[in-house]
Amino acid sequence: MARDTEPTDTKQPAAPTTGTATGRAPAPAPSSSGEVADFIAKVKSLAPATGAARGRLLFAMDATMSRAPTWDMALALQSEMFRAVKEIGSLEVQLMYFRGNGEARASKWVANADALAALMRQVACHGGFTQIGKVLTHARRESERTKISALVYVGDAVEEPIDQLAGRAGELALLGVPAFLFQEGDDANATRAFKEIARITKGAHCRFGPGSAAELRELLTAVAVYAAGGRKALEALLPKPGGGGARRLLGQMRRP
Repeated sequence: MARDTEPTDTKQPAAPTTGTATGRAPAPAPSSSGEVADFIAKVKSLAPATGAARGRLLFAMDATMSRAPTWDMALALQSEMFRAVKEIGSLEVQLMYFRGNGEARASKWVANADALAALMRQVACHGGFTQIGKVLTHARRESERTKISALVYVGDAVEEPIDQLAGRAGELALLGVPAFLFQEGDDANATRAFKEIARITKGAHCRFGPGSAAELRELLTAVAVYAAGGRKALEALLPKPGGGGARRLLGQMRRP
């Protein structure tokens, strides 16, 4: 199902940028209440699918070696999001990942969440530098073809010049595609980059660690459900297990 993307920058970076050594392994830090509140405020600005239209969610992840220690946990959380998508039934999802020596792949756009979850479980971490620029470029190209509701990205580091990423984020912003970035751990350079991408695209940034796994799962689910069906879909999620993310989002939407 996966296919190679066709980004303009196919060369592998020569070395990590300052402050992002390949041996990165910061102690994971859960997101603060302020970060979660900001994240929820940004999610509510998504334009949900209406009528017969399907929402489109591009889900991208860093599969480089630094994420190996918590990879199983991340896959389990992301699978929960796909299960929520399956229940909604009005959201198309595309999976993208990068790893190794310039490898970046994307699946087809599908409504079969089970197929994507199975594909995701086959992905293993390989050593290499980040390729977030390719993710942003791919998202722009896909949205130029057919509008994307949102980009969701999960990663722990940034080894590319932030100014270059900001430029590509600006191209995405012109198409009205918000980027929601989930940061594993608390690498300072990644935090700066993710916050800037979120600011430019009018998306949001939120950190997570082992102590906030449940929160991440609920917020991922809330993003997917709202992109697919809007407020009514979120309300339907409330009584179900893991409906806390929907509750936070709806609570924020009631505020003036």
